[in-house]
Amino acid sequence: MKLYSLFPKGFWRRAKLATSAQTIQPGDPTLPQHVAIIMDGNGRWARKRDLPRTFGHEAGLKKVREITEECGRLGIPYLTLFAFSTENWKRPAQEVSYLMNLFYQSLQQVTAELHSQRVRIRFLGMIDGLPAKLRTMVKEVEAQTAANRGLNLNLAINYGGRSELVQAVRQLVKEAQEQSFAPEEITEERLAGYLFTAGQPDPDLLIRTSGEQRISNFLLWQTAYTEFYFTDTLWPDFGPAEFREALLAYKKRSRRFGGIKEGRVK
Repeated sequence: MKLYSLFPKGFWRRAKLATSAQTIQPGDPTLPQHVAIIMDGNGRWARKRDLPRTFGHEAGLKKVREITEECGRLGIPYLTLFAFSTENWKRPAQEVSYLMNLFYQSLQQVTAELHSQRVRIRFLGMIDGLPAKLRTMVKEVEAQTAANRGLNLNLAINYGGRSELVQAVRQLVKEAQEQSFAPEEITEERLAGYLFTAGQPDPDLLIRTSGEQRISNFLLWQTAYTEFYFTDTLWPDFGPAEFREALLAYKKRSRRFGGIKEGRVK
């Protein structure tokens, strides 16, 4: 009989997650300063349980809260969550309507608590394209939490990386016309100043759940040197222990940004 067969199913994975949790400590300077997450797998989570997709979205919302709180505990300054893409409007109208209402209701419920925890909430995306009620809520939440200096929580809603770059270039062209500066004066820093994430560091770590291994038009400019972490875990099953496992994997990476580490020849 093999040794692993003596233990219940999932024992070794739970043991591994427990080890990851012990290895990650609050305030660790080697942790990422900015984590971005593509929260994928709500629908598949529900389908595996013969439940409507809406149940998966509700379960996924609970994990948003857990991971947000975990970032606060660990002292990670920036968290960006991909909640709804510009392509998601192609989903059935009933599901889209449900998601818009879910966003609105969840913001109503959690904003006061996050505000008390000094979380600053910002929204990335084409906010003008959201339903009027949600658009008003978004502006109110940003204004209410603007002075907070705790965790910076970015919620990407009606967001697309290509659309973000197009609107940034449009604003840059407008500035060039108004100020009459030469094309040579256009720099990466100048363009980045027109992105939704202007003034924030680029993500150090991008996590995608559910087994898909693509970034799906998310933060195309900002992830040029981001470390990617893909997991088969569906988003509603991705809790603090799984998050810490991703952080542990990140800590083992060697980030060279096109250069070499001292003492290495290649």
